[in-house]
Amino acid sequence: MTNIKLYARKGGDIFGLQVKGHAGFGVRGTDVVCASVSILVINTINSIQKLTSDKCNEKVNARKATIDFEIDGAVSSESKLLLDSMKLGLDNIAAEYPGNVKITVEEV
Repeated sequence: MTNIKLYARKGGDIFGLQVKGHAGFGVRGTDVVCASVSILVINTINSIQKLTSDKCNEKVNARKATIDFEIDGAVSSESKLLLDSMKLGLDNIAAEYPGNVKITVEEV
């Protein structure tokens, strides 16, 4: 199962995330659920890094199937929109594949 933990400030604004594990929907390397989650998360991170001036930290370990990402300081309106869009997509995947993707929100 892919476990996604979204880090949010009081009020619900997302500022970071942690993704762990493989979805287990298909064979590793051809799992469309895992690929969908990866594409949404990685594209969001790349977009924040390239299209905003927000400072962020990112750690990816492909071997362990983990992604850790966090915006340092205030979240710009552009990053907020990108993160909200990512959450919408992830929520849809989790709803369609509840045994393969789990999302939790941790208010920090």
